[in-house]
Amino acid sequence: MNSETECQLELKSINTYYGKSHILYDVSMKVRKGELVGLLGRNGVGKSTTLNSIMGVVTPQSGSIIFEGNNICGLQPYQIARRGIGIVPEERRIFPTITVRENLLMGQKPAAGSQGNEWTIDKIYEYMPLLKKLDGNKGGYLSGGEKQMLSIARSLMGNPSLLLLDEPMEGLAPVIVNELCGMIKRINETGVSIILVEGSMRSILQVCQRVYVMAKGAIVFDGSADELEQNKDIQCTYLEV
Repeated sequence: MNSETECQLELKSINTYYGKSHILYDVSMKVRKGELVGLLGRNGVGKSTTLNSIMGVVTPQSGSIIFEGNNICGLQPYQIARRGIGIVPEERRIFPTITVRENLLMGQKPAAGSQGNEWTIDKIYEYMPLLKKLDGNKGGYLSGGEKQMLSIARSLMGNPSLLLLDEPMEGLAPVIVNELCGMIKRINETGVSIILVEGSMRSILQVCQRVYVMAKGAIVFDGSADELEQNKDIQCTYLEV
C-alpha cells in the first residue's frame, strides 16, 4: 500500500496485564486502510494478547487503541465488532452440529458503514468455492483446513473493515497453508484490512506487505516483508525459521 494511505488502526504504547502478569510492554503499531500486516513471534510472546486487546477481550491498563479516529479502549467486544473489527480466534470455534450455510448465517450482520459491497453467502462461495460444495455438511465433519476456511468466512459475514486472524495456518498441511494464503490475499484485495498473526515466517512473507515482530511482549522489528527476509539477525534471534 502507498505509505500515504490513511491510518485505520493505531496502537499507542499499550500495556496489557492478565491479573498481575504484565504481558504487553508499550506496544505500538499501525495498520493503514487496505493493508495486510503480519505479526510474528514465538509462542507466548504476546501476539494473541495484542489481538485480544484490540478486540476488547482484555483492556490495556495504559495506552490507547485508535480505530478510524476513535479510541476504542474500554469498549466491550460486541461494541468493537459493531464498529467494523472481526476476529478469527486460534481455536476456530465453528458450530459442529449445524451446516456450513447455517454457520455462515450465524455470523451475518450489516456493514458498519454504507460500503455497498457487503459479504453475502453467494459472495463467500464465489471466493471460497470449496465451501459451496460443503454447503449442507455439518461443521463437525469438516477437515482442519475446511474448518479454518469456514471460520474466516463466518467472520467476513459480519462485514468487517478490519479482520484479525490468529494463527490460521496452525497445524495445517503445507498444501492447505498455500491455499489459505491465496484466499487471505484475495480477501485483502477486496479492501478488507488484515492483521495476520503467525509463529512461522513462511506464510507471513507470502502474503504480508509489512511485518511486526514481537519478543517478550514488545515490538522488536517493524518493516517490510522484504526487509525481514533479509534481516538474518532478527530471524535467528526472535523467530522460528
